[in-house]
Amino acid sequence: MHSVPLNAFPDHSPHVPLRTADVADAAVHSPISRQALHLAVGDRLRRMITEGVLPPGAHLNERALCEQLGVSRTPLREALKSLAVERLIELLPNRGARVVTLSSADIADAFELLSGLEALAGELACERITQAEIDEIQALHATMHVCHAHGDLPGYFECNRRIHERINAAARNPSLVHMYQSVNRRLQALRFRSNLHAGKWERAMAEHDAMLQALQTRDGVTLGRLLRSHLMAKCDVVLAHLRAAA
Repeated sequence: MHSVPLNAFPDHSPHVPLRTADVADAAVHSPISRQALHLAVGDRLRRMITEGVLPPGAHLNERALCEQLGVSRTPLREALKSLAVERLIELLPNRGARVVTLSSADIADAFELLSGLEALAGELACERITQAEIDEIQALHATMHVCHAHGDLPGYFECNRRIHERINAAARNPSLVHMYQSVNRRLQALRFRSNLHAGKWERAMAEHDAMLQALQTRDGVTLGRLLRSHLMAKCDVVLAHLRAAA
């Protein structure tokens, strides 16, 4: 099965107004502090991959990235090694590195696994979550609504990511969290892009409303079902875009 780059998504679909470019500029052009430098570089590169600043198949120019991030090659290379372990990039012998391109089969398999992990996390979270954790998720949900209303996709996606991570953390199962993070990192860019169509973004927001209600009532069966269907709906959107682009 042929791989299709993410930046081949159609550009002619109706889109909501976004502030992606402004946020991307702020995210990639400010210098990184020296504390835990390679970790900070890794976080920055992950965000650049997620938001399409570094699209699938893009070759990574070490000199350009060092200048852009304000770091030397040592922390950059340490960060690249970490991203290679996470399978976000490929290290090419004598040719540097490039962002991984996932095939349709890779995407379908990863979403199927992730949806199962999220469903289990939702069920366990409803049994083990504290009211303080629910309040925190509710606050993130409210901020996500504001971002949605203003067409701020990066801000929305950051709140979305934190909500899903909080639900997983509330499951109180470190092995589950570790596996979830490993799989989810490979799909972040695709999950980000799945909301670019206005109708799909509206649907995702409504699904999150239902998830919050299930969490508040500690209805694990319903939350697990909603999380699974939410992830598989995103998978369908991503694969449909890839087929259209191909």
